[in-house]
Amino acid sequence: MDTLLAADAELDPKRLAEAFQAFSQASDELAAAYGALERQVESLTAELAAANAEANRLREEAERNKRLAAMGEMAAQLAHQLRTPLAAALLYAGNLENPDLSSDSRTSIARKTVDRLKHLERLIQDMLLFARGEVLGRENFPVDDLLTDLAHTCEPLAARRQVDFRIAGRSSGALMTGNRKALAGALTNLVENAIQAVAAGGVVTLAAVCRDDQAILSVSDNGRGMTPDVVARLFEPFFTTRSDGTGLGLAIARGVARAHGGSIDVRSAPGVGTEFIITLPLTQSSCRNA
Repeated sequence: MDTLLAADAELDPKRLAEAFQAFSQASDELAAAYGALERQVESLTAELAAANAEANRLREEAERNKRLAAMGEMAAQLAHQLRTPLAAALLYAGNLENPDLSSDSRTSIARKTVDRLKHLERLIQDMLLFARGEVLGRENFPVDDLLTDLAHTCEPLAARRQVDFRIAGRSSGALMTGNRKALAGALTNLVENAIQAVAAGGVVTLAAVCRDDQAILSVSDNGRGMTPDVVARLFEPFFTTRSDGTGLGLAIARGVARAHGGSIDVRSAPGVGTEFIITLPLTQSSCRNA
């Protein structure tokens, strides 16, 4: 009997009404909070979509700017690569005007002129292939042939500045695999820089030796040399100490060395001279230094 009275008290309509009203109020508050949260999620989703669209736009713009910068650098690189062999061809052609030349000398100079012009043609073709994204060909070639190419290009430039240009340590039988013209262009740039760094009567030496499975190509001069702060920045694109320089030659040379699995180092001191050393892998490990 007492238990039933207690149950009736618990089922008091007034208390039930109050409990239902509290539940309804809590439900309304939860629904309102859920609606606000839903609207916030929609707002954040819209903001995220806008941010993603902006990020995509910025990424596309950055990629476009990167392509434009690459095209500009490639154009500067092409001009830089063309200048030296073109100057050599012009010097050879100028010598043909000498009326005292013998027939044999005239024929030899004409052959060298045509060879430099053909080199320019091949270089332009390779740059066009590169611009289209095609892979430049790789070939096996003797290190000595590379040095011969450099002699044809650099000897007239050294003679014009009255610089003693020497080639030492030819490596008989050593073969390399890579882009011969790219390597020749990188080394030509180093030799040209060395010729510019020495006064008349100075000496520039291109040397090649092989050790085990590596070819070590060096370009040294007894010119004015460089301070440590200049040496530290040499391979930065567009950094140059010459008024007529593009600042790309050494950056290109380092890129070529790395593309062939090698490296490039420099040693220099003011008043002593400078030496650039390119180390490249050989196709054949057995070689004989001349």
